[in-house]
Amino acid sequence: MMGICIGLFVLAWAVVRLWSVPAAVGMCVVAMVIPPVAAMVANRRGPDDRWWDDPSGDPQSDEWWDELDGKKPPRP
Repeated sequence: MMGICIGLFVLAWAVVRLWSVPAAVGMCVVAMVIPPVAAMVANRRGPDDRWWDDPSGDPQSDEWWDELDGKKPPRP
């Protein structure tokens, strides 16, 4: 994705600007959006990943999270 981003910048200002400056600016805007999208795609977590609430060592808290995640039946 980053290669596409750099390619868009270089192509926009080395070639496309000779025919259309608005098109070159548009290509740069598209290239500007690519790095944040790449970061979001690379850091995406699966639905079963518990990266934000790994077991803390507190049995009551861990039991509560397991109940919320559906890994344990609700307490009576």
